[in-house]
Amino acid sequence: MLWYIGRRVIQMIPVILGATLLIYGLVFLRPGDPIAALFGDKPVNPTVVAQLREQYHLDKPFIIQWLLFLKGALTFDFGVTLTGREVIDVIKEAFPVTFKLATMAFLFESILGIFAGTIAGLRKGKLFDSTMLIVSLFLIAVPIFVFGFVMQFVFGVKLGWFPPTVGGDASFQNLILPAVVLGSVSFAYILRLTRTSVFENLTADHVRTATAKGLSERDVITRHVLRNSLIPVVTFLGADFGALLAGAIVTEGIFNVPGIGNALYDAIKRGDGATIVSIVTLMVFIYVIANLFVDLLYAVLDPRIRYGK
Repeated sequence: MLWYIGRRVIQMIPVILGATLLIYGLVFLRPGDPIAALFGDKPVNPTVVAQLREQYHLDKPFIIQWLLFLKGALTFDFGVTLTGREVIDVIKEAFPVTFKLATMAFLFESILGIFAGTIAGLRKGKLFDSTMLIVSLFLIAVPIFVFGFVMQFVFGVKLGWFPPTVGGDASFQNLILPAVVLGSVSFAYILRLTRTSVFENLTADHVRTATAKGLSERDVITRHVLRNSLIPVVTFLGADFGALLAGAIVTEGIFNVPGIGNALYDAIKRGDGATIVSIVTLMVFIYVIANLFVDLLYAVLDPRIRYGK
């Protein structure tokens, strides 16, 4: 097991390096001068512009900028934003909000999705199954920004059940509605994936054998059907947590959540390379860690899987 974890950690290094290099290349190719955009239409002394370009290493090729970023990242020094703030301070302030939002969305989609998908798979063709298929199809078909604005208007403005915007108060109650919107599409996919997997496992040989041995219906479903059905669902969930962090950009914009998505969007508009690469690197790191956790969880769900040399 430790050997497998060590190998996966080594594999993380080129993934993170490649992601940072790609993002830095894209930022470098972005049209426009971020220093000029910082001042807008105001006249600026060319000497000041040259000093700022030198301060932010914008006068160097992007490969040199990338190497300088990696050098600082080793000591958690991600540089300074174009507005003068430390990048690490921006991340410390915004990331906990997005992580809280993504965790709430993850719990919503995984718990309700697996539960509803299991019931639908056990009752395939019945009213509950048909209803869940219609609901999931609706959530997948409607764009997230449309669904978000509708939920905000209905439950935030008209009914007043939840605050329409979060603002500076990122409490649990204020994040419920954004979390539901953020996890809605993944909830639909998990529901459908669980439903299909449960229905297929119901007709598997090992399930029929367990039933023939006289096991109760509850034991057959929990020990044999559901446990084997969760393997593809866990695979999806592992990749989805990183997608929730990235997808929070739209949701945070709709509900004015002061999270990492808004910080990344502002950095993209300014062309702030250090902030963009730092945030994306953090997301890539979390994505890789989540997938490592999923691989280890396989051994718990399926005893036949063992990691060794």
